Amino acid sequence: MPLVGNWLGMDLVVEDTDRENHTFFEWCGKHELRLQRWQSNGLLSYPPGTACPWDGTAECEWERVEGKGTVMSYSEVHHPLLPAFRDQVPYLILLVELDEQRGQPSEHEALRILANLVTAEGELAPPEMVQRVGIGTRVRMVFAEVGEGFALPQWTLDENVDQPTPWRYPQE
Repeated sequence: MPLVGNWLGMDLVVEDTDRENHTFFEWCGKHELRLQRWQSNGLLSYPPGTACPWDGTAECEWERVEGKGTVMSYSEVHHPLLPAFRDQVPYLILLVELDEQRGQPSEHEALRILANLVTAEGELAPPEMVQRVGIGTRVRMVFAEVGEGFALPQWTLDENVDQPTPWRYPQE
């Protein structure tokens, strides 16, 4: 049965024929971040796939991970492409390297997840929160409910750690 939801007025569907993504979002619906750990090499990977991105083998287990990490890059959006985001600008899209498997299998292929910056309640971050986040900021995963048993993984500030002074792109 497909996962069906709505976020910011946009209809979202993950068909059950898309087995790997369906499984991933089912776990997100339970507020658990689970990633594929490949039996051939012990590495975790994201996004979900039918085969290990390093050796093409298919045997894996879904493993729960903590979902904390460091912002490696970001994009501050001021001109949204989708109408649903028109009233939400500015908002941040974060590329976060997870603490699990940091720098593996190489510094260029570490475990990284792209998602929005949100409040702890899962709402897109307000402008004052957007201004506090940059490269080096510590974040944790939260889940925005979009439908029954369906949630989107998002990033919020990790308030349980001392935050470094983040690097931000110079503003014009």
